[in-house]
Amino acid sequence: MADHCHNTPGLAGETLAEIHDCLTLALDASERASYSQSEREARSYMRTALRRTTRLIGGAAWAR
Repeated sequence: MADHCHNTPGLAGETLAEIHDCLTLALDASERASYSQSEREARSYMRTALRRTTRLIGGAAWAR
């Protein structure tokens, strides 16, 4: 039997929190003094994904 309902739209809060944590860790782990153009673009995409995930979770409680 499934642990969750397939009729519920969107992702579970726990999944969003895990995505949020993974994005935060990836940004922290890759932080350094200078970046190539492609690295800056990749970090920009990760920051955008982190902001969107934060909004989906509920914003204020997760805001940094």
